[in-house]
Amino acid sequence: MSAFADWMHHFRALHERARRGELNAGEEPTYQASRDELARAMLGAQRLSLKPGEKARHQLRVAKALQLDLEIGGKHQRSVTLDLSAGGFSTVLAMPLGVGESMGVSLRLPGAGPMACRARVTDVKLQDGSARIAAAFVSLPAADLERLERFIIDAVLAMLAS
Repeated sequence: MSAFADWMHHFRALHERARRGELNAGEEPTYQASRDELARAMLGAQRLSLKPGEKARHQLRVAKALQLDLEIGGKHQRSVTLDLSAGGFSTVLAMPLGVGESMGVSLRLPGAGPMACRARVTDVKLQDGSARIAAAFVSLPAADLERLERFIIDAVLAMLAS
């Protein structure tokens, strides 16, 4: 088994135990450091595939379609994420929003209740009859941030297994 394959095997086991809440206090720092190491490796790989002029990401992002319920200016709209990171998401909306605009967000992670927070629009790209928006989470509670980070690691591990 290669060193990377061995590391992944140990990390998967540690991650599964973390998901079940079975880590002891001494293992938590090791788990967090290993999770950060995996994220750095994935971000490094993503940087290698950048085209000229593209900006490098600072947080691990996965392409996942998850239900979003948005409250924008007193109006409610349902959408789906295109991609997701611990820092925010992108989605397509029928109406373009302004950069800096604030919205209420309810994000549904599989197997858990929705996460509710505020988000701020960071980028808008107009498309035919719609707009792709990117938004950053503003007030994501720490417990929900941890749930989201574990979900993202789950998605990365599933991608690496295929």
